[in-house]
Amino acid sequence: MENILVLNIGSSSIKYDVYHNERHILEGMLERVKDFEKGLKSIIKKLEKESINIDAIGHRVVHGKNISEPTLITPLILRKLEKISILAPLHNIPELKGIRVCLKLFKRKGRSLPNVAVFDTAFHTTIPPRASIYAIPKSLTKKYSIKRYGFHGTSHKYVAHQAAHVLKRPVDKLKLITCHLGNGCSISAIDRGFSIDTSMGFTPLEGLVMGTRSGDLDPAIVTFLAKAEHLNPKKLDELLNKKSGLKGLCKFNDMRDIRKKRQTNLDAHLAYEVYCYRIIKYIGAYAAAMNGVDAIVFTAGIGEHAFYVRERVLSHFKFLGLKLDNKKNKNNEVIISAPKSKIKALVIPTDEELMIVREVRSVLEE
Repeated sequence: MENILVLNIGSSSIKYDVYHNERHILEGMLERVKDFEKGLKSIIKKLEKESINIDAIGHRVVHGKNISEPTLITPLILRKLEKISILAPLHNIPELKGIRVCLKLFKRKGRSLPNVAVFDTAFHTTIPPRASIYAIPKSLTKKYSIKRYGFHGTSHKYVAHQAAHVLKRPVDKLKLITCHLGNGCSISAIDRGFSIDTSMGFTPLEGLVMGTRSGDLDPAIVTFLAKAEHLNPKKLDELLNKKSGLKGLCKFNDMRDIRKKRQTNLDAHLAYEVYCYRIIKYIGAYAAAMNGVDAIVFTAGIGEHAFYVRERVLSHFKFLGLKLDNKKNKNNEVIISAPKSKIKALVIPTDEELMIVREVRSVLEE
C-alpha cells in the first residue's frame, strides 16, 4: 500500500491529506462546499496535476456507534452508518455523502478503490458500562441507543501510543490521562492501552468547558431556559453548542485572546479559571478511577501551545509527586516534568491523519 488519501468531510468543507506510506506529501482544504461531487472532482484534478495515484481512501467518521475497529466500507456498512446517522446528523450525513461520491469517482480497472471508515468513537468502545451508562430509564437507553460514546478517539489513541514510545514503556503497562484541548476539548483515562472513561458523552457537548460548548451542566437548566426564553430544540442546541463555553463566559473563544485580556477583563479571567478548573477536576477523577497515573499528556491547539494552561492545571498535582520543569514547559518540549517527578507530564502533537493512515493499512493488510 503506497498512497493513501485521508478525508475529513464536514457539512460544507473537505479537508484532505495524502500520505506515501507514512510520509505526508500533500494537503488541502476546500471550504463553502455545496456540491461534494464537484469538490472531490477538484481534488482528483489536483492529484492528477501532482501525478499522484491513490491506492486507498481513509474517511474520518465521527460516529460509529458500537463499531470498535476501522472498517472497510461495503454496502452493508453504508446501511449501518445510515441507520446511526441520527446520533450525529451534522457530521455523519455529510460524511456519508462524501463516501458515496468517493466510491463513484475513485476507481481503478472499473472497481472502486478501497474506502475505510475510521471512527472517532471506536477507541472508546472499551469503556465499561459503569462509566458509559446514564441513570435514566433503561427502556429509553435501549430504545434510543443512549450511552457515553466519547469522541476524539483517534487523537487519544495516537498520543497514548506516542507517549508510550517517548517513555520507552509498552502502552499496555501504562496508566495515562490524555488531554485533547482545542476549540473542542476532551480528556480520556487510558488504562493499559484501553479507554476506560472519557469526558465527552452521548454527544461532544458533555465534559470540559470548550470554545463555544458549555460542557457539563445541570440538565434542569435546559428545561428552565426552554420555558423562560421560549427556546425550541434547535435554538437550545445552538445556545449550548455555539454560544456557550468560553465565548459565553467572556465573548472570546480563543485562549490566546483570553490570555491577553484576563489581566484587565474580569470575565476573561473568570473564563480562564473555569476552563482550567474543569480540566483539573477531570484529571483528578481519572487518576482516582485508575487508582494511579503514570503520565498526563497534553495535545491539540491549546494543549500543545498554551504553556500557561498546563502550568495552571499541573500545579494542582504536586500532592501526587508531579514536578513541572517550568523552562521545558514554556518551550513546549515533549517531556515537561522534572527528572525526579513521580508522574510524567508530556506535550505530544496530535496527528489524527497519520493515525487514520495506520488504521487503513491495518484493515487492508488483514
